[in-house]
Amino acid sequence: MTSSVIDGKAVAASVLDTVKAAAVALATENGVKTGLAVIIVGDDPASLAYVAAKSRMAKECGFTSQQHTLPAAVTQDELATLVETLNADRSIHGILVQLPLPKHLDSEAIIQSISPEKDVDGLSVVNAGKVATGDLKSGLVPCTPSGAMILVRRLHGGDLSGFEAVVIGRSNLFGKPMAQLLLNANATVVIAHSRTNNLPDLCRRADILIAAVAAGDGQGGLGKEGRDRHRRWHQPHRRIGAGRNKDTSGRRRCLQRSS
Repeated sequence: MTSSVIDGKAVAASVLDTVKAAAVALATENGVKTGLAVIIVGDDPASLAYVAAKSRMAKECGFTSQQHTLPAAVTQDELATLVETLNADRSIHGILVQLPLPKHLDSEAIIQSISPEKDVDGLSVVNAGKVATGDLKSGLVPCTPSGAMILVRRLHGGDLSGFEAVVIGRSNLFGKPMAQLLLNANATVVIAHSRTNNLPDLCRRADILIAAVAAGDGQGGLGKEGRDRHRRWHQPHRRIGAGRNKDTSGRRRCLQRSS
């Protein structure tokens, strides 16, 4: 059993090329320029940098990009009104609300108020329900598990019959939709989390191991014996879909049964 190192930058570049081509085709054939609106509340430096990166990437893909930066003291009604305005804006096709929101705001109510067809994060009950029932054509899937699934398919193709997969993490944004995507590809899936007993043993049995947990969480040593002896085990677990909407960097590794 050996590991394969995936060139995440090359995969990301190919995805971007596909998105750019689709954006051009949409504009040429239908006269529609894709529009993305990103809402951020407050002035957290990390969140601002992250949102700015999203805007730059959207523009690189040929999208119209709007960034709405609201003060930390914005009210629930004010934020809801902005979402309602963007829902009605025909030039905007996708809406992202940077999370977490300040504690005085009801994040769930704001997320569920986004029109399902514009819910880029795939967090509405409509999109989550479609993904849960296998409707991946009309349901919007959160982009991080989608990106992780692209990496898995590069190694094993679209049919994962016979593979045992373990997903560490059970968030609505990553862990749960990641498990659904793997199930939809016929993998046998286990979702593990902080309350799971014997996590190392469970992970060592996995053919595909995807961690949706933060770096340095003490999960070193997980995975099948002999797969990656020359690396510290916490490194592969650091990133394959960890975090929100990360691009596929070259550091990420998918731990898998070698072909």
